[in-house]
Amino acid sequence: MGAYLARHPGISHVHITGSAATDDAIVFGGSRTPGLGKPISSELGGVSPIIVLPGRWSARDLRYQAEHVATMRLHNGGYNCIAGQVLVLSSVWPQKTAFLDAVAAAPAASPARPAWYPGSDERMRAARAAYPAARSIPGGRLLVAASASSEAMLTTEYFAPVLGVVELAASGQSFLDLAVETVNRDFLGTLGANILGAPSTIRQLGPGFEQAVARLRYGTIAINACTGVGFLSAAAPWGAFPGHTLDNVQSGIGVVHNALLLDEVERTVVRGPFRPFPRSVVHGEWALLPKPPWFVSARSGTLTARLLTEFAARPSVRRLSGILAAAFRA
Repeated sequence: MGAYLARHPGISHVHITGSAATDDAIVFGGSRTPGLGKPISSELGGVSPIIVLPGRWSARDLRYQAEHVATMRLHNGGYNCIAGQVLVLSSVWPQKTAFLDAVAAAPAASPARPAWYPGSDERMRAARAAYPAARSIPGGRLLVAASASSEAMLTTEYFAPVLGVVELAASGQSFLDLAVETVNRDFLGTLGANILGAPSTIRQLGPGFEQAVARLRYGTIAINACTGVGFLSAAAPWGAFPGHTLDNVQSGIGVVHNALLLDEVERTVVRGPFRPFPRSVVHGEWALLPKPPWFVSARSGTLTARLLTEFAARPSVRRLSGILAAAFRA
């Protein structure tokens, strides 16, 4: 059906979401030259990094950001084109082990979901075969320890609950610069990248932090947020970093959303609080909720989503108090 529609003479432009393999099948159809005969734009997946800036984190910071990582990986069961797939850590960060332990505990505590997407079990088996020392997490999740830039974890979009770890022997600005260089060079795709870091660490880095963000070749960059927040904003452009071609499509060509109709967009940058309410207020940050309702660990996430859906169907000021009450119980 998709092939029929894509090649129908009444269709003048094709836009798809999926993988680079899907795009190649439509454009090339098994040949070496494009045969579609009409423009095609695309939003495709990839291997999304989660760069963690080393700093001094409290025990609650470690737990909260570990839940944040679990959400990036497991939202929708892990079947998101923007799902975070590889943690990029400093091997000399004194809290590295404590953070990895928290990351392993967070997915285990989140609700188990069936592997519903076709091919998920096969991709999980391939990950286990490639990384026999990987740590299995209850609920059918896998935590992989990788080290070399040529590892399969960096070039395979598993589209399954597999989380990889890459360690870089650096700290401070040197770590951030090396992390940016590594993900730009070695990771498949350019759809989205995440950065987690304490506000004090970001302030210490100063202009070096902003310059590193500017060097990240990704369509959406989320700082202390997940790139899915950028996807949810209709005003923000959504798509891969510009410059890909049909022969090397990576994470796609063109953007969607972009309600303001901005021309020649390069990227979207989303910023969020490092800590939830009320700790955010104590540290001079702005955060309304004790835990975002989209976190996989949010107790009232299902109720909040149902109330938001009902509000979208029948908007009413009277419904807002119930939504806020449910969200605050997260």
